Amino acid sequence: MILVVGGAGYIGSHVCAALVDSGRDVRVYDNLEKGHQQAIPEGVELVVGDLRHKEKLNQALKGVTSVIQLAAYIEVAESISHPLSYYQNNVGGTLNLLEAMLEEGVKKIVFSSTAAVYGQCEETKLSESHPLSPINPYGWSKRMVEKILEDMEVAKQIQSVRLRYFNAAGGSAQRGENHQPETHLIPRLIRSAYEKNEKFSIYGVDYETDDGSCVRDYISVKDLADAHVCSLDYLDSQRSGVFNLGNGQGFSVKEVIHTVQKITGKEIEVKVASRREGDPATLVASSDKARQELAWQPQETDITSIVQGACDFYRNFPKGYDD
Repeated sequence: MILVVGGAGYIGSHVCAALVDSGRDVRVYDNLEKGHQQAIPEGVELVVGDLRHKEKLNQALKGVTSVIQLAAYIEVAESISHPLSYYQNNVGGTLNLLEAMLEEGVKKIVFSSTAAVYGQCEETKLSESHPLSPINPYGWSKRMVEKILEDMEVAKQIQSVRLRYFNAAGGSAQRGENHQPETHLIPRLIRSAYEKNEKFSIYGVDYETDDGSCVRDYISVKDLADAHVCSLDYLDSQRSGVFNLGNGQGFSVKEVIHTVQKITGKEIEVKVASRREGDPATLVASSDKARQELAWQPQETDITSIVQGACDFYRNFPKGYDD
């Protein structure tokens, strides 16, 4: 049995679907603060609980062989204005989970980390060897948990795979992004295309890129989910490690806008704003290590198919889930 903590969320629900497809038994532990029961694949057990609920957490770990920890607050700006809540939830909650795992004899975990642990980028294509220097509480909360897991591995208490996500995107007709408020580029563009409620701003068009707009790495959420299945296989072979998960290629903001317009058949009203401080021109993952060591092979690497999946979800759930 695999316990997916945060399995009702955007990435978590896709991870559950991939685990079910791989033939694994899955249990979800989620407080539904950010997640949605409707996103969980049919037949998967849901335990509604918070990482602060120690007794319920211990019960959810009964019969579990491995844990996938995806439960976290994820908004950078919010972490800057409310740092304590991010440390309490992301670090404190995971500490409770790890303590419960030790008590229940569960010794394997896949941890959802982030490229935000790198901070200001010194390379345009980031590898796992890039210096770690987060620049916001969100990034630091993830780095702190990484360090805790590293120390627990040295103590031979828990074995872990730490996955540093780049920009998860896309979806399917059944599940997709449903954040409130929505801050991610692709779902915001799709809403702008269909709802015509506001202009969309591009922050800077004078970068040293082919079209002047920022270039970012967008990884299909389905490929991201598959990497978690590969990580469990990796743990089962008694190995641990840290891995970047990205597409390995970049797409500019203008390119994403053009793709959304092409798929929706609608024009998006765009205005140009000044650059945001700290935004690098290009930020792309080197995921060679994950491909080689995890035997992970992304399948949905073109921006058209990624945007198509997000559009399929919007068309089925224009107002989000109704649970």
